Amino acid sequence: MKYIIGLGGSIICPDKINTAYLKRFSQFIKEQVKLKNKFIIITGGGITARNYQRSALKLNISSTDRDWLGIKASQLNAQLLKGLFDADIVLDRIKSFKKKPILIGAGQLPGRSTDWVAVRAAVDLNIKQVLLLGKPDYVYTSDFEKDKKAKPIEEITFKDYFKIIPSKWQPGLSVPIDPVAARLAQKERIKVIVAAANNLNNHKKILENKKFKRTKILQ
Repeated sequence: MKYIIGLGGSIICPDKINTAYLKRFSQFIKEQVKLKNKFIIITGGGITARNYQRSALKLNISSTDRDWLGIKASQLNAQLLKGLFDADIVLDRIKSFKKKPILIGAGQLPGRSTDWVAVRAAVDLNIKQVLLLGKPDYVYTSDFEKDKKAKPIEEITFKDYFKIIPSKWQPGLSVPIDPVAARLAQKERIKVIVAAANNLNNHKKILENKKFKRTKILQ
């Protein structure tokens, strides 16, 4: 089977490189490769991107240039994972697997996040599902870190998802899947699964199509 995973930069580098998690994650993926599975892993920019973008905003640097800072941060994380997996890396549109079973991608264009890269790859490779791994187990009705009344959502349509996120992209926007990527997924009928990156047992259940903690975003 072929899988596309968006790995959040906040997991790769929450404040410093999360080496303990990356070791566990790489072991999990390598075990799956032994089962003949293939993976495209798209890395986010995380706190590295946001630190640069916040400073750039204070310096009145343009939105496009702030996006490029985020893109470069995500590419730095991609380079790290390339070495970790001894994998091929593609920093433009991903239209095919290379010779190795693991392919690493990152940010490509201003005006969207790496979520879009993952969805675009799914469209190009005719893969009907994208798994986005970040901090929360679910999509919530509001920002769960700020609102104690925020409730987890196990399944939601794109139409309803758009009601709980900003309608426009801004550099550094932190949402489960950015609005540009979500619109592409809706148009191309790509299912998006949002789940916590730290729960590797959960990932195995996702790949085996078993019951797991997650949010499904569907048509």
